[in-house]
Amino acid sequence: MRFTSEQQEEIQQQGQATAQTRRSTVPALEEILYHPYPVLDHGFIRVVDYMGGDDAVVQAARVSYGKGTRKISEDTGLIRYLMRHWHTTPFEMCEIKMHIKLPIFIARQWIRHRTANVNEYSGRYSIMDKEFYIPQPEHLAAQSHQNRQGRGAVLDESAAAEVLALLKDDAARCHHHYELMLQDEENGHGYGLARELARMNLTLNTYTQWYWKTDLHNFLHFLHLRMDSHAQFEIQAYAQVMFDILEKWVPVTAMAFKDYRLGAYTFSAGMLKVLKAMLAGQKIEQESSNLSKREWRELMDVLEAN
Repeated sequence: MRFTSEQQEEIQQQGQATAQTRRSTVPALEEILYHPYPVLDHGFIRVVDYMGGDDAVVQAARVSYGKGTRKISEDTGLIRYLMRHWHTTPFEMCEIKMHIKLPIFIARQWIRHRTANVNEYSGRYSIMDKEFYIPQPEHLAAQSHQNRQGRGAVLDESAAAEVLALLKDDAARCHHHYELMLQDEENGHGYGLARELARMNLTLNTYTQWYWKTDLHNFLHFLHLRMDSHAQFEIQAYAQVMFDILEKWVPVTAMAFKDYRLGAYTFSAGMLKVLKAMLAGQKIEQESSNLSKREWRELMDVLEAN
């Protein structure tokens, strides 16, 4: 993760700035405000603003004026009840805004979460940085034969070295041509092509940046999907850092989310029927369960894992 001297100075100034407020704040999040957390080889996440915390969730649920004389245990119990029973509106009362640097191919996957406000670095107005995501060899895997979206076995050392060489060579060559197309004919040997056209030559592992603002409910939904073991490794890396930030921002909500979302599993009516029969001592096989092979396998995976 590299920053220019101007960026480092800006981050330092932001970190030293203070302001009086009557709003409820979260000390643990205030401590990390503007601090960049590295992700992958050149990426980062940093919180630049937020609104509300666990107390805002409770306030919205009770539609009350403030903390009053309630006990912490009561607030914790309420948040856990809201999470357990899939109430969403109280969690929408909190918001967070992050500055994120990520590879373009992850950004295109990320933007599928259409419930956030996003403003991305523009290749029409600015020149794209010469920074590319290059995976570690242990993350170079073949296409999975079971999962059309996933990875299978890791490539052997020789194949991985060749793939890494291709990735580095392609990215460097394409960025060189990008710069060549941008150069004005009077100041170099380029073509003076418009930035909005020259950028189409860049590889998808080129880094981009954006500001990403969302409410707590949709933030949790993002984490639920992208922290899953089936999610792509690169976006999981961002999601894990975001979960660490979540624990600082709304620790009670984060624990409830961990218990009732990340550590939980939803059984279908058919799965529940099979589970009840098993608990009653009946021997059930997939053929007689009325579950598909995939659903049966998922049920067995959950039971064996726990």
